Amino acid sequence: MQEIISRLEQLFAEGKINRVLGWKKGDLAYNPEVSYFESAEALKDFVYDGFCGANLSKYMIQGSALEGVTAILLKPCDTYSFNQLIKEHRVDREKVYIIGIGCKGKLNIETIKAMGIKGITGIKGAEIDCACDELTVETLYGDKKVAYKDAMLERCHVCKGKEHMIYDELLLESADTLDGDRFAGVDAIEALSPEEKFEFFRKELSKCIRCNACRNVCPACSCRKCVFDSNKFDSEQKANVDPFNESMFHIIRAFHVAGRCTDCGECSRVCPQGIPLHLFNRKFIKDINEYYGDFIAGENAEEKGPLTNFTLDDMEASERR
Repeated sequence: MQEIISRLEQLFAEGKINRVLGWKKGDLAYNPEVSYFESAEALKDFVYDGFCGANLSKYMIQGSALEGVTAILLKPCDTYSFNQLIKEHRVDREKVYIIGIGCKGKLNIETIKAMGIKGITGIKGAEIDCACDELTVETLYGDKKVAYKDAMLERCHVCKGKEHMIYDELLLESADTLDGDRFAGVDAIEALSPEEKFEFFRKELSKCIRCNACRNVCPACSCRKCVFDSNKFDSEQKANVDPFNESMFHIIRAFHVAGRCTDCGECSRVCPQGIPLHLFNRKFIKDINEYYGDFIAGENAEEKGPLTNFTLDDMEASERR
């Protein structure tokens, strides 16, 4: 981590940046917060470890409105989202200095707690410069050992790769974390009967409290005004009063980001109810690849998406299953 801090201090000293968008120490060791650092001195609170899973791309929508240049730290998977935002003219590339940072997989504290570990006071082994493959979870009842890979976010097990799609410079090495099938969850649901599919999603979406965390964190949800903030259609921000409302919100949101979702997994990461919202998006990604050919949203900032680009080879509606 010191390598990152030293480089950022140098960029401040050279006058190349006016601020840094990164992570700062939170109230708990496993709860870092997204933050702007306005000076080299402020970097004393900077942190980058296995729990810095937040995708910072969307924050640059507002960051682009600030004076001067903002240095942003992007993990390999984050750069897909940033490219997509450039493509949609939501961020100003000239006002950002992209530091592509290495990643060895991001951790999920809820996964650790689900192992029955309680009273957590600290975690060692999550540091980016730690070569260990095991975490030491410090608790009120003694230390517990957890394999690093067993505590990773779901999205890290199906990682698209450790290559940064866009950057001005690179720092730190990455480690391969791919050990799963990205579409296995989608395949499992597709194998269910219509009744079983309906029951699966009814059960999951019934947990929704309409906190809007998924929408607010999603880089593809960048509308200045959302229809679900309106009170004209009985869809204002509130806990769901019936199954129709909860389903409408999530299904419409999934359609809204179809062809633009980079599968960054932020929606599922921040959901306080643990709803696997990424399954909606992966279903659309799988279908788009099948109907229009392989496409990776955010792989570059120029290529048009399959739902915004017409070709003579496009599938006709009658050909779809």
